[in-house]
Amino acid sequence: MTGYPDLDRLHLTKVLRRFPGEGIPDLEAAVAAEFSRPDSPFRDLRPGARIAVAAGSRGIANLAPVVRAVVRELRSRDARPFVIPAMGSHGGATAEGQREVLAGYGVTEAGVGAPVVSSLDVVELPAAPDGTRVYISRDAWESDGVLLVNRVKPHTDFHGSHESGLVKMAVIGLGKHAQALEIHSHGVAGLRERILPAARVVLGTGKVLGGLGIVENAREETAVLRLVPAEEIVGADRDLLELAKSLQPRLPVDDLDVLLVDEMGKEVSGVGMDSNVIGRIRVRGQEEPARPRISSIAVFDLTEASHGNALGVGLADVITRRLRDRIDLRVTAENVVTSGFLERGKVPLAAETDRAAVEIALRGASVRDLSRARILRIRNTLRLGEFWISDALLRDLAGREGVEITGERAPLLDGSDLARF
Repeated sequence: MTGYPDLDRLHLTKVLRRFPGEGIPDLEAAVAAEFSRPDSPFRDLRPGARIAVAAGSRGIANLAPVVRAVVRELRSRDARPFVIPAMGSHGGATAEGQREVLAGYGVTEAGVGAPVVSSLDVVELPAAPDGTRVYISRDAWESDGVLLVNRVKPHTDFHGSHESGLVKMAVIGLGKHAQALEIHSHGVAGLRERILPAARVVLGTGKVLGGLGIVENAREETAVLRLVPAEEIVGADRDLLELAKSLQPRLPVDDLDVLLVDEMGKEVSGVGMDSNVIGRIRVRGQEEPARPRISSIAVFDLTEASHGNALGVGLADVITRRLRDRIDLRVTAENVVTSGFLERGKVPLAAETDRAAVEIALRGASVRDLSRARILRIRNTLRLGEFWISDALLRDLAGREGVEITGERAPLLDGSDLARF
């Protein structure tokens, strides 16, 4: 493509951004403090009790250290903890695939000090009052109690009083693929309206003893850890969601011609790129966010930790051949079809090179003058503390609180590849 002969001379400027919310300096001590609280549901465990620690597939910055600290606390109380993957169709909806997802986060027996028991077998519970069929993992059901460990954050598919967190994990996480299929068969309404009634059924069995809610700040640091008994999970999940929303990172500007995303992945967001960050949901029946307004999005790679799952690739306008070749079509299809949000699984035009992907994105945004193009490059939608901008955005960010324009400049391209920043 030769539509932009000046593209080799396009330089970007490095920008640093400071976000509110301090991280917890000592995770082990913080977990121990939560377990020692007077209302801890794990103060009086029967010696030898088998406790299922439910860990999910959402991107959690310190999942392995937190689970390891949890296991240590349970063992100190003479319990016998084991870890179960709490996820619906992730990992290709197979037991081994879900074990591999957790291993990719460092959650292995060697990494956390407890065996990982993975199975998709479920037990059906009484239906919820709205008729929703409810399931629970057989491994969880046959344990002496379950501890949910999950990050609480805004969901990428819908918005409500409970989104991605402990309540959702109690349903789709513990209910495995069977529960994911049941909830998603009702579309967005299933996620928004049926999860809470189903969660009340699961929590009402008494099998779930408590939940450890995690909230991260915009720097991918664990900002809050809160352990609550089962009867407080619903309220805590709602409160932690509001806190998570206040700490959520966003792009520094609302209007862009082109957003360049170095990588997408399941550990970044359940949908590869956080829809709350890029302003695209692409779920039929859901209203698109009012901001940010981005004309073209180009994505260049898929993370190793995604194990080929490219759910969310349909949120991009153009990708690279490199990304396309990393896609495991079976694994991606299982996740996409289970969700029912087919638009997100459509593979965009794949460019042979990074340079070609940039040019296609520019054309898609109807950019005629590169000197006026509003271009932002990020590593992924989770790491927004450092990014690179075109000159047309410098005025927008100059003097803004919490933003440092470093003055460091570098070319966007190195031949046909993106320059390494």
